[in-house]
Parts: sequence; C-alpha cells; structure tokens
Amino acid sequence: MREFSVPAMVEVPDSANLTDAPFTRAAEEPGAIVLRRRSGGAWSAVTAAEFAAEVAGVAKGLIAAGIEPGDRIALMSQTRYEWTVLDYAIWTAGAVSVPVYETSSDEQIEWIVGDSGAKGVFAETAAHVAALDGIRGNLPDLAHVWGIDAGAVAEVTALGAEVADAAVEERRRSRTGADLATLIYTSGTTGRPKGCEITHANLVLTARNAIQGAIAEVVVEGGSTLLFLPLAHVFARLIEVLCVEGGLVLAHSDVPNLLPDLASFRPTFLLAVPRVFEKVYNGAEQKAAADGKGKIFKAAAGTAIAYSRALDSGGPGLALKARHKLFDVLVYGKLRAAVGGRVEFAVSGGAALGERLGHFFRGVGITILEGYGLTETTAPVSVNRPSANKIGTVGALIPGVDVRVAEDGEVLVRGVNVLRGYWNNETATKEALEDGWFHTGDLGSLDDEGFLRITGRKKEILVTAAGKNVAPAPLEDRLRASPLVSQCLVVGDGRKFISALITLDEEALGPWKERHGKPAAMTVDELRADPDLVAEIERAVAGANRSVSHAEAIKKYAILGVDFTEAAGHMTPSLKVKRNVVVKDFADEIDALYTA
Repeated sequence: MREFSVPAMVEVPDSANLTDAPFTRAAEEPGAIVLRRRSGGAWSAVTAAEFAAEVAGVAKGLIAAGIEPGDRIALMSQTRYEWTVLDYAIWTAGAVSVPVYETSSDEQIEWIVGDSGAKGVFAETAAHVAALDGIRGNLPDLAHVWGIDAGAVAEVTALGAEVADAAVEERRRSRTGADLATLIYTSGTTGRPKGCEITHANLVLTARNAIQGAIAEVVVEGGSTLLFLPLAHVFARLIEVLCVEGGLVLAHSDVPNLLPDLASFRPTFLLAVPRVFEKVYNGAEQKAAADGKGKIFKAAAGTAIAYSRALDSGGPGLALKARHKLFDVLVYGKLRAAVGGRVEFAVSGGAALGERLGHFFRGVGITILEGYGLTETTAPVSVNRPSANKIGTVGALIPGVDVRVAEDGEVLVRGVNVLRGYWNNETATKEALEDGWFHTGDLGSLDDEGFLRITGRKKEILVTAAGKNVAPAPLEDRLRASPLVSQCLVVGDGRKFISALITLDEEALGPWKERHGKPAAMTVDELRADPDLVAEIERAVAGANRSVSHAEAIKKYAILGVDFTEAAGHMTPSLKVKRNVVVKDFADEIDALYTA
C-alpha cells in the first residue's frame, strides 16, 4: 500500500457557493470581459456586469415559475453560451442542475429526469422538446419544459420581470458549500446510470485549488479557452467553473465549427480528450500525404518526438535543434496556426493519451498536460504541470487531494473533490466510499515524487478515446436476448468507438437452419458469414443500440467461430465472462475491428 497527500492551498468559508464569483466580480469589476459569445461571424464580449444581470434575470424567472431551493432542473444541450448562463441561473435560484447529453436516447432521458425528480428541463432543440413530450406521462415531477432554440432564456427572464432583486440575493445566499450543486449521471455496470452528488464546495474548492496549485502556469492574466467538449461531462463542467472562478475568458464552440472558431477566437489553452489530438495528428498526416509531403511529415513527426524526449534527458543536441528549427517553419508552425496560433498548453483527460502523442505535441510547441479523474472526483485527481510534466503519467495530485494505492493496486481517493454520494443509491454510496476513501475501480501506481500512473481498470466501465464512459453490461444483456446469440463482449476501452465480439448459440442454430433452408451440416464457422444470419445479428445489434446514445452504440462487431466456455477459461463457474481473458485471447479479432 502506498499513499501520497497534497495539502489544500485554498480554503473557503462554509457559506461559499458557486454564485459568489460571478456576482462579486460584477460588483468589483463590472466592465471586465468574462465571456465571449459567437455572434454571426464575430465574437461579442460579455462583461461581468452583463453576465451577472443575465444570470439574475433567468434566476428570477425560475423563482416565478415555482422553482424552490434544492429543486432539480435538467439541462440537455450541446456546448453553447446559454448553457453557462442557465447553469449559473439554476444555482442562483438555489436549485440543482442535472446535465443530460443531447445525444441521449429516450430511455436514458426518462431515467435521468425521472430518477433526479427534475421539476424542469431546458432542452436545446425542437426534437429534444418533442422527445420529452413523448415521455412526459412517465415523469410526474416534471412541470416545465423550456426550449433553448425557441428562446428559453428570454422566455424565462420575462416570466420573472416582477421578482425583486432581493429575492434573488436571498436565494443565492441560501446555498452553502455543503449543498448539492449538480447531479451528474455516470454509467454503471448494472446498466442504470448513477447520479453523482457534486456539492458547491466540491466545484469551488476543486477549481480554486487547481488554479493555485495544479495549473497556475496556465491560468494567467489574459488567458482564455474555447470550450467544445460536452458540458454534460464533468471535465468540461469543471473548466467552465474554473474560468469563472479564475477570471479567464470563456467561449463556446462545437465540433463542426471548431477549426474556424479556433482561428478567430485564438485561445491560450485548450481542454480536450485524446481522440481530439489523434484527429489533429491523423488529419495533418493525411493532408501531407495527399499533398505529396508524406515523407516530410513523417520526418517532422519523428523529430518532434525525439526533441521532446531529449528535453527530459539533458536537452537536444545541435543537429536535433537544427532539424527541429527547419520543421518548425515547414510543419509545426502550421499546426499551431490551425488552433489559433496562441495555444501553448492543452489539458487532456477522460482516457489515456499515450506517450507518442504527448511527445509529438510538446515537440510541436503545444504541451499537453495529461490528467486523471472521474465524475465522482469532480474531474481532476491529478494533472501534469508545465514545469513538472512526466509524459506517460497522469501527473501529480492537485492540492487538497489524497491518493492511496491499495494492496490490489486499486487507486483510492480522498479530498475536496470527492462526491457526497450517489443519488437515491445508498448501497452504491457505501460500496464506493468505504472507509472514507472513494474506490475508483482503476489500477495504478505512485512514484517517489507523487506522480500517478494508471495501469489498468479494475471495473468494467469502458472509456473510449473520446472520453465517453460506456457501461458494456446493458448492451451485452440486450444482445444476449437474441436467440442466436450465446455470449457477447462489448469492447472499446481507449478506442475510437465501441465494438463487440459475438458468439453463436449452437442449440438455436439447428432450428434456424431448418427454417431458412440451410444445410444441416453447415458449421458455426460457415454460418457466421451467411448473409441471412448476419442480417439477424445486425438487427439484434441495432436493437441494442436503440437503448443508448450514438457515442455508446456498437459501430462494428465480429461473429466468432467459437463460443466462450468455462473449459477454455473464458467463463467463470457462474457463467460470467472473464473480460480480461477474452480480450487477451481474441486480441487479433479486436484489433481487426479497428484496423479494417
């Protein structure tokens, strides 16, 4: 067992909450620019006074609508300016925000809105509003559905026109650090997402300690970021709060508009998941190859990686410096320009980045600071710093956090960032917070300087390269409901998308062959390529996918010629699939799904 602790650098009164920062700044620096919002082809500045006034206006409307302190309000939208306004308005009204991915299935929406007991929902599009209308009969607590695209901000603000300023001030001050700020639902192995209870203190203390001790060199005067990750994800949500707490200028974008927005907004740092960096690298490589410059790019990439590695071992020699300078003109400068030209640092989390990409981007001139955390830890547990960056690790602990590596290698966390518990789930809370430590389900190690390295996953939640948490069990259960399917294993940890290995039920194949006029002598190996059988498996996969969002859906699958058995070591005596054994034994089949 090994343990490492970093004392908190920032303490706040018990009465502190998330609304203090925006309203204090509006009073002290009303003209300070705190956000920028896209307006046509330009970015419009939003001052501290304007932001606080807009937040207060929506909060008044929520009060007028009958929202009481502690009531839950769901937010279902892409990342956009209105999300941040609504988030802070919900907190200002004393309520609790409940983020929902805009790609969620009706089943997921119904569960999250229903389990949280949400009294209202801000839904982005007309399709989202229609989906909620379709399930509203199953949601007795839901009293309001406001459409963001239909003008929800203005509509709710108008509703509160007669509410006094004093009522808003009383509401926002009624919340303390111990009060619930948000319920963020995360996938669980049982198939039902669990609501993580994140308090005002969790967000305020985690953000402020990160600002002071973890990324102080990134959070500098004049700093700004363009947020494009889903705000339903705890990682983006923490950065939203960190910007407001730290005085950084925040703007919002989405993937389709990302490149032009980066060029026009020109942020100083970025927040992304490894998949984004993979796409930047792959896109640059493919463009170079298409332009007949593939060899130049390959040489430039090798030089960048070698240059970065040399920084950790005495520094680059003269010849390497010369090559690096040449490629800076030919390649690296263009890559930096593609993200606005001002980005020096990027924070990466949600999945493993890999040393190759880490060294490549540092060699290019953009240092990626890899970190580690979970929804239950309000995002960060640890992160690398510009002045203390060990590529291949997930960095040193943020202030206010303790980490223990248990005897079995599991990473345990305690500190300002750890959730209060799981909503309506006392059993899960007791299991996860045993002995005052949060049990992450991840395996790792700590070095002598307190740098954390994640070495594997004890739990079965998959995290794609894009940082999406996916519980395999619900998909596997639905696929096994098909009479032709014996076993299946959903894979995709650290990969670009979700895939599955599927085995066939030999007992069911006899009757199926007879019904479909297939020769009785056809083997499983022959049948797995039969068009009629493949069509049935395709329908089973499509049915399973309807229960999850697009990001969680199975994109590819392989029908295996053998079944998983206890004799082969793939099943336990209680007929549970041994995930690690199957993944090892069928590594070639899994790799083929991602290389085809």
